[in-house]
Amino acid sequence: MLENTWVLALTIYGAIIVLGAWIAMIVWTYRDMRARTRDGIGQLFVAAMVGVLFIPGLLIYLLIRPRETLSEAYERSLEEEALLQEIEEKPTCPGCGQRVHDEWQACPHCHTRLKKPCVHCSNLLDLNWELCPYCAYEQSQYREQMNTVQYTQQYQPEPPPNIDDKWLANSQQKRKADYPQYVDDEY
Repeated sequence: MLENTWVLALTIYGAIIVLGAWIAMIVWTYRDMRARTRDGIGQLFVAAMVGVLFIPGLLIYLLIRPRETLSEAYERSLEEEALLQEIEEKPTCPGCGQRVHDEWQACPHCHTRLKKPCVHCSNLLDLNWELCPYCAYEQSQYREQMNTVQYTQQYQPEPPPNIDDKWLANSQQKRKADYPQYVDDEY
């Protein structure tokens, strides 16, 4: 009788272990599938398959389960997006290599000219464009205006003032000579 009690206790203990393992496999399979897909029916189907087939059901699930979890797929998509942004052409200054914005006319670091305004509509254009894509105005006149500076008057020094005190006359002449005056039509 004592032996039957021990056998019964071991059988009950083994049944509890098997039942616990069975429930744990079902819960683990459901949670694992939930982390890998948003399909609720698929999650319940896999949990039921493991519940019915037990260990063979778990092996089948391990063979057919999705490769990555939803969080891994999300992180991978973020990494891919970051790589694509790095690959995209970022505008840089041809003079110093610093990053610049598309709407800047000049580099704030080295003062290199980046864009020019259209003569007709004032939209920013690349320096090598000869036709404005916004208003179709030819830009050849722009180069002529910007490259040549026309002076209407030549600098001519004023005659010295008629002052009796030589020291005062010399100081005024030095002041005017230090600051040359240029005359430009566009100024």
